[in-house]
Amino acid sequence: MLDAINHIRDEINAFEVSTSEQLEKFRLIFLSKKGKISSLFEAFKSVSSENKKEIGRHLNSLKIEAIDKYESLKMNLSLISGPFSSDDLTKPSFPFSSGTRHPVSIIRREINDIFSRIGFTVSEGPEIEDDWHVFTGLNFPFNHPARDMQDTFFISLNPDVLLRTHTSSVQVRVMEKQKPPIRNIFPGRVFRNEAISARAHCIFHQVEGLYVDHNVSFADLKQTLLFFAKEMFGESTQIRLRPSFFPFTEPSAELDVSCSICKGKGCNVCKYTGFLEILGCGMVDPNVLDASGIDSNEYTGFAFGMGIERIAMLKYQVNDLRLYFENDIRFLHQFTNS
Repeated sequence: MLDAINHIRDEINAFEVSTSEQLEKFRLIFLSKKGKISSLFEAFKSVSSENKKEIGRHLNSLKIEAIDKYESLKMNLSLISGPFSSDDLTKPSFPFSSGTRHPVSIIRREINDIFSRIGFTVSEGPEIEDDWHVFTGLNFPFNHPARDMQDTFFISLNPDVLLRTHTSSVQVRVMEKQKPPIRNIFPGRVFRNEAISARAHCIFHQVEGLYVDHNVSFADLKQTLLFFAKEMFGESTQIRLRPSFFPFTEPSAELDVSCSICKGKGCNVCKYTGFLEILGCGMVDPNVLDASGIDSNEYTGFAFGMGIERIAMLKYQVNDLRLYFENDIRFLHQFTNS
């Protein structure tokens, strides 16, 4: 029986395949239920007990070799005749699928495009900042809770070195170097010492905006944000402004948009109010202008800031913020066509 095994092994090694028909012929001859290897296993039943161990070892080895040969021939044939077969040597060796844009990147690009259409330019700044640009230059009192370790990541023993908690720090840098008129948006990643949950994360992304010029009014702010809301969420979107407080704006407000899920009728997402809060805004406090070297008696301005993840959650109706940071392919593939 060893002679039969060796003879079939020689046949397997000599078998050449160049078409799918020949590959199927190989399978039928050697690996099918009526093939040569199956016949050897049938004959193995009559082998004497003292020879079974030796013959069985060779027989199993032969079957493994035949399967490996079949898979190798199948792979080679797919590369020769598959969709990526070509004489073009610049094409990839294997059919790698294209990647997708992250939903945060999609929304960030869309926000940038919307504001660029009304004259805003993009400015960026460092993520590792100092106290002046993150707090003091923005009119934060020295005893403000945001300066505490509970909200801010300080990255050295020097309390003047920290991870920025908002991209407002870039607003200060622009106002220090650029004379009005200023009309900029400031996208970027920010960091806050918060517990991670479905609604909060220690890392997230913001887009803030700043417009400083002669005779800038709250009406200009309202019309700018109304334009943004309609462009982002649809022409039927309504907005409302609620009084609020921020150290760097006065007066300050929070902007709500009509719920895109229930169309303003009320649901559990908007807590049956018909509106969802998306950003904070207000007129730039004169102290902030003066601290950056801009005469508050001559110029006025407005500012606003929004979380990109928050906008993406509303746009795509995602109910868990953590999904944006887990790199789950099943989640990201939903944005293939975006």
